[in-house]
Amino acid sequence: MNPDNNITQEQLEQIERYLQDTMPDEQRRQFEHQLQSDKDFRLLVEDVKVMLLGVESASLKSNLEQFHDEMVPVRTLNESESSKTDIPTKKTPPKILKYLTAAAIVIFIGAFWLESRSSTTDRLYAKHFKPDPGLPTTMGATQNFKFYDAMVNYKQGEYEIAISKWETLLSSEQKNDTLHYFMGVAHLADGNEKKAIDYLQKLTENGSNSFKKETAYYLGLAYLKADNVEDAKKYLTFSETESAQQLLSELND
Repeated sequence: MNPDNNITQEQLEQIERYLQDTMPDEQRRQFEHQLQSDKDFRLLVEDVKVMLLGVESASLKSNLEQFHDEMVPVRTLNESESSKTDIPTKKTPPKILKYLTAAAIVIFIGAFWLESRSSTTDRLYAKHFKPDPGLPTTMGATQNFKFYDAMVNYKQGEYEIAISKWETLLSSEQKNDTLHYFMGVAHLADGNEKKAIDYLQKLTENGSNSFKKETAYYLGLAYLKADNVEDAKKYLTFSETESAQQLLSELND
């Protein structure tokens, strides 16, 4: 499935050919092989099937309403009514009405589909995200007071203050993996997954990163919050922590 939960025109047409049994035999075999081996693709096909059924239902409803209108008997006019001048009104042609109704159904189902996907990732993120507990601050008096002063704010949930203080250290601590790690986690705890990804993604390129597993775990959570399930799974796999494995299991269910 597309990581952003969107479907391309090519995918939609391919799935539609399969569901309508107009796909060549070789393409059908390849398509069905992917159905068996790719769970996300199988879910996508089911979603499209529901969407197309909605379009068909809308078209049927429109046709039935048109049939009903045509069967209504013409009312007999009395003398006072017959003297009135008829004012013509514009009516939407039945065929256009049918397609407009179908389009509305498609939009509604598509929005429901995206919302349901998004709500699942939001639920899993809320269930599994907990900020890193942070480092002991007893060392702050002798080692890098500014860093540990900000750590106090971080551990108290004052993420914006901690970030602001840590930012003043970045120019002189560009290779400090601890600083970059907590900047990423603090941004994620503050609700800014994009900033978190910026810091944590760069940290994965540092072979000497002291927080390798933790970085991968929180990067996976950041991508999950950004509704990018594919990258979330990738970095959760890299983490190899128990928390990451539990979240991966729920994502794959």
